Amino acid sequence: MFSIVRSSLNLRLAVYAGIVAGVAATVVQIALWAGFTNDLPWVLYRDARLTAAILMGREVLPPPAVFAWDVMLAATLVHFALAILYSMVLACFISRLGTMRSLLAGILYGLVLYGINMHGFTIVFPWFSVVRDWITIVTHAVFGAAMAGAYMKLNRATSSL
Repeated sequence: MFSIVRSSLNLRLAVYAGIVAGVAATVVQIALWAGFTNDLPWVLYRDARLTAAILMGREVLPPPAVFAWDVMLAATLVHFALAILYSMVLACFISRLGTMRSLLAGILYGLVLYGINMHGFTIVFPWFSVVRDWITIVTHAVFGAAMAGAYMKLNRATSSL
């Protein structure tokens, strides 16, 4: 079983798919915040601080949630490191599926990640409990779908070369 998965898995493409999914999820989340809240840019700075605190510690959490280069850099590094890691895991499961099944698996995977990230990891990083909302759920589903779609498209493109 492992050798079958390994033979069709392309980790380099999984890295690219993770980056694509990380960008897509961020764009969708900002668009949803812009459309359904009046809190931009505050929520962006808040979420950046929540994420940066994984690397930088709780010291970055207290208000005010304002723009800070070091916080944004740390948040970006964590966001894309996790996106790439999560994409590598998903690629193992979808590398032999068709496009529709991989997209559905990606959406499901994104929803599972929401549960793990927002309910499991909050044991270690309790400050993430403030972002348990429908926008975060939708963003995780988009993240999974974008990962799967990008991986499958890239895989198909490189296979035809």
